[in-house]
Amino acid sequence: MPTKLSWVFDLDNTLHNASPHIFPHISRSMTAYLQRHLRLTEEDAGKLRAHYWRSYGATLLGMMRHHGTDPAHFLRETHAFPDLSNMVVYERGLAAMLRRLPGRKLVLSNAPRHYARAVLQMMGIDGYFDAVHCIESTGYRPKPSLAAFHSLLRAHGLIAARCVMVEDSRENLRPAKRLGMKTVWVTREARTPAYVDVKTASVLALPRLLGRLEL
Repeated sequence: MPTKLSWVFDLDNTLHNASPHIFPHISRSMTAYLQRHLRLTEEDAGKLRAHYWRSYGATLLGMMRHHGTDPAHFLRETHAFPDLSNMVVYERGLAAMLRRLPGRKLVLSNAPRHYARAVLQMMGIDGYFDAVHCIESTGYRPKPSLAAFHSLLRAHGLIAARCVMVEDSRENLRPAKRLGMKTVWVTREARTPAYVDVKTASVLALPRLLGRLEL
């Protein structure tokens, strides 16, 4: 019998739109964290945050490497949302879409676990996922690191060739394809890189794209 199909979903800007409210809040919170703990001006903290993000793919990694920052403390402080219910923007058909997809569903996110679970619960879709594999689960090795994907595969007994990675970030789809996963890029961009199997403007279209994925 073929191994059961598994859908691996990114969270931010894939299952919901984090750009209007959540990403700006996180950006401000990280800058404020650097200001407090490194005693920097707001301008210098913003520049350093951006530098670490460009250099390491995550501000957290720069803070851990250069300042010995406790990752749990950093993530707790920078992902605190006093009004999350009014910040999450999502499409109402998510639950119906997930019901129609065959196989297991998992989340692979660079976000912390407490935030990811809160967002999924707020959207009413937390019960559709077998696992939420977040930055803590990867040992603080975020996508697009291959280590993040290997930790997911090992932890949940997945075979890459029977996985579909659904992502808004094409940089994160490249390693997924390299490992043998099918790849779905959630975007409105015109061009399609060779490592993308299917492109869609919305995850709600996934059930209609099953044939194109040749699963």
